[in-house]
This record gives sequence, structure tokens and C-alpha cells, in this order.
Amino acid sequence: MLNEQQLKFLERAIELARMGTTENKGGPFGCVIVRQGEIIAEGYNEVTSDNDPTAHAEIVAIRKACRNLGTWQLTDCDVYASCEPCPMCLGAVYWARVNSVVYANTRHDAAAINFDDDFIYREININAAERKIRFQHYPHPKAKEVFDYWMAVESKLKY
Repeated sequence: MLNEQQLKFLERAIELARMGTTENKGGPFGCVIVRQGEIIAEGYNEVTSDNDPTAHAEIVAIRKACRNLGTWQLTDCDVYASCEPCPMCLGAVYWARVNSVVYANTRHDAAAINFDDDFIYREININAAERKIRFQHYPHPKAKEVFDYWMAVESKLKY
């Protein structure tokens, strides 16, 4: 059960989803990122208005939050989303290392309106050779050299 403040944040994400949709920016998805009880960033889907397949609400909000806070990690933040994050956004949430995610609609609800995130979830779990998009692994020694160099850099910022 959500408390009154959490419900307010979730409803703001839903309001953003509606705004993005009515303004014809993209799909019906909204997101807010909260730190210590305050919204630090928000976003809605801008895929079609920005011609950017990565401009999902969560990605837009995560990018803004990181810029606003001057960091690449949101370890003390919570995400409120109008829908369960797609695989890309789920990955971004984990990379950002947020505390928690609260969402309203599920990926199955999204599939019911022709957003088939479940297809990508299934693709992730199968062998690369069986995926709908062809993947080819070609190990290259120069690529390994870059990884070796990275490992040797003492001043690198680990993330």
C-alpha cells in the first residue's frame, strides 16, 4: 500500500503520461524521480516527437535527474512510473541504482494496447542465435586491447 505522498508521486507520473499523449509527444508513459520526498526530475515518452527510440519516460527522467544532481548514480532516489518499465528502462533503472520503482500499469496492460514489451523480455532470455534480429559475435583482439587498457587505468571512475 502506498502512503499519501507516494500516491501523489505516482499520480504525477500518470498525469505526465496523459500530457505527453495529449501533446502528441509519444506513447502514454510518464515518470518522476524523487529524492528525499521531492521530485527532482520528470519525463514523459518523447519517442515520436524526438525521433528517438530511447526517449522513454524513464530514460528522459533519469537523464534529467542525473544532470540536475551532477551524478550518474541515483542511489538515494525512487522512480514512480505510469507503467512497468520496459527492458531498456529496467536496465537503465538498475544502472542508475535507484532505491525503488513504483508503477501503475503492467507490461501486460501495455501489450493489450499494442506496446509489446513482453516480446523483448522473451528475446532477452533466448540464445542470441534464435533471436528475431540477427546477432553475430566476432571476437577481435583490438577490442580486447581496449578492455585491457581500461583495466590498467588506475584513475578510472568505476560505475
